[in-house]
Amino acid sequence: MKQILDHPWDITETDALALQKRLSLKVIKQDHFLEINYVAGIDVAYSEYTSQLFAAVVVFNAKTLEVIESVVAEDAIHFPYIPGLFSFRELPPIIKALKLLKNTPDLIVCDGQGIAHPRRFGLASHLGVLFDVPTIGCGKTRLLGDYIEPGKMRGERSPLVDSDEEIGSVLRTQNHIKPIFVSIGHRISLTTACEWILKISPRYRLPETTRQADQLVNKALYVLNSKQKN
Repeated sequence: MKQILDHPWDITETDALALQKRLSLKVIKQDHFLEINYVAGIDVAYSEYTSQLFAAVVVFNAKTLEVIESVVAEDAIHFPYIPGLFSFRELPPIIKALKLLKNTPDLIVCDGQGIAHPRRFGLASHLGVLFDVPTIGCGKTRLLGDYIEPGKMRGERSPLVDSDEEIGSVLRTQNHIKPIFVSIGHRISLTTACEWILKISPRYRLPETTRQADQLVNKALYVLNSKQKN
């Protein structure tokens, strides 16, 4: 998978904040794609014992949700944990994993935020701009914004609002199950993003992209932690 834009990763907090603000202007908030044949999920997990971390990418057939390809990349932590700058910590290993793929995804679903972010540039938006690929932020929890609880049935949603701006949707993916937080990453509208999240969440609260990437990265982490214990 080809990266379109790059920037330094070994930067200060001040420079990272300025970079987010500058790159956020490149985010496209409308549908800007032809056809989605492959959809991918990404996830990152950290070692308990060292500074190592793993990134996993799982690519699916967008119609059948059959797994087409999966890859794992190992890296070390190079950026401190700073709220709102999570992408600078997790994107380097994710980029390594994406570059291992033989099949290029047409849409990537991120376990995190897109424009539902203080500077409207969460991990999903950052990734989308760097690769110029449609991305969706799909978080288990809210980072910021206010909302009214959506209806209890699958498909019902309510606006997530910050400073009078709709930054995402609170979406019910299964009946009577806690909702998830969906936001635009890049090159996709919020309505289309929610439609896709429902398509790839046929049985569980979380989309298959997130579930299977999480399982894959945790298997790699389990093997590493077992070796380190011994």
